[in-house]
Amino acid sequence: MFFSVCDDVHVALEDDVNTAVLAAQKAFPSWAAILSNDRAKILWKFDDLIEQHADELADLEALCGGKPKGVFKGFEIPMTSGAWRYYAGWCDKLEGGSFPQDNGFMKIVRREPIGVCAAINAFNGPLVMTALKGAPALAAGNTIIIKSSEKSPLSSIYLGKLANEAGIPPGVINFISGAGPTGALLASHMDIRKISFTGSTGTGKRIAQAAAASNLKKVSLELGGKSPSIVFADANLDIAVKWCTQGVVGNSGQVCIASSRVYVHESIRDRFVDALKAAFEASQAGFGDPSDANTHLPPLIDNLQFERVSKIIEEGKRENTLVTGGCRLFSEGCWVAPTIFVDPSPNANVYKNEIFGPVVVVSTFTDEDEVMTRANATEFGLSGAVFSQDVNRALRVASKIQSGMACVNCCAMLDITVPFGGYKQSGWGREMGKAGIESYTETKTVLVNMTY
Repeated sequence: MFFSVCDDVHVALEDDVNTAVLAAQKAFPSWAAILSNDRAKILWKFDDLIEQHADELADLEALCGGKPKGVFKGFEIPMTSGAWRYYAGWCDKLEGGSFPQDNGFMKIVRREPIGVCAAINAFNGPLVMTALKGAPALAAGNTIIIKSSEKSPLSSIYLGKLANEAGIPPGVINFISGAGPTGALLASHMDIRKISFTGSTGTGKRIAQAAAASNLKKVSLELGGKSPSIVFADANLDIAVKWCTQGVVGNSGQVCIASSRVYVHESIRDRFVDALKAAFEASQAGFGDPSDANTHLPPLIDNLQFERVSKIIEEGKRENTLVTGGCRLFSEGCWVAPTIFVDPSPNANVYKNEIFGPVVVVSTFTDEDEVMTRANATEFGLSGAVFSQDVNRALRVASKIQSGMACVNCCAMLDITVPFGGYKQSGWGREMGKAGIESYTETKTVLVNMTY
């Protein structure tokens, strides 16, 4: 089944952005002053409505990107809901601090909301990203403008309807649509005090530049990745293959933490590659109609991405050894067969750069020091993984991986209760966990003269 997405979604221009910012400014004082318990109740109500309307949201996501409805309701709705509930619980837990008045002054540290914030989301998880940015922002007492990707705007627009039904006051959360120029208006706006972006490293750099050149607004960036998975000789092969398949084929590789570089010990290389090949080929049965219960994998988001990934794959065939895949699936649409390359050159494009498609490159290694050097020889540092039954080695290697997250005997994992973000050019700041809500606050020190 093939869909055409509507072409009449409103694109926010400068006047629209200014209107949204004015609404957020007007709403901020009363939202920041509301009792924390009352704020939490409103966010819980919003979350309840998201769960109740999971079918409608799943239909809209399937329409935009062919995302399988079963997978969406089984993963993205629970993660979205979990984020709203988690941060609703933080509304009354943003503690400050105090210090001894040994010099005659009481020292008090407060956490206060920043003000008007903005979020620019990527296409591959609009509801989850809205929750990871919007929930902590609102829980901390801020107001926010959220721009969805022009490639998947419909579910975000629907959230605006649910926000009204939940009783979120006008102006507290504002949804707009548009492409890069709309995002640029947010990044450079003089009355927005923080902006959070998820997307490519190149766009993230432009947002940071615009933020600095305008009003030095705070910036959080969750950018690209080229995550390594390191499979030692003593790894449980079935577990390693399962996760390394899921970590690349899931969402057709359109995931920033995709495990797109795999290093396998030379002694198990052939067994691992054969098993991975079988798993990749078996996964092709999961592509298809998003409303079908047997469909687990979407196509690439659009023709532009399909052409980009296809070009990289064709280039990869000239630079590396193709094991499986490397072609389109079906005569129409943007499906790409899950693809494995082996034995890449260090400068091969498929080895060095983020692809955002179902493509993995497998290399062999001989010892720990060697593989750590190669795994860390990248400007990305979002996630990484190690597979080994030796817990000491697993934890040692995990600590050496230069990334914001490291997994042991799994990969491409997230959890709302702990921080998520990148090293190097994979980003600034952290989302999720306590760090996620603290990033939407300012710290203020109050000094009280106790000898007055």
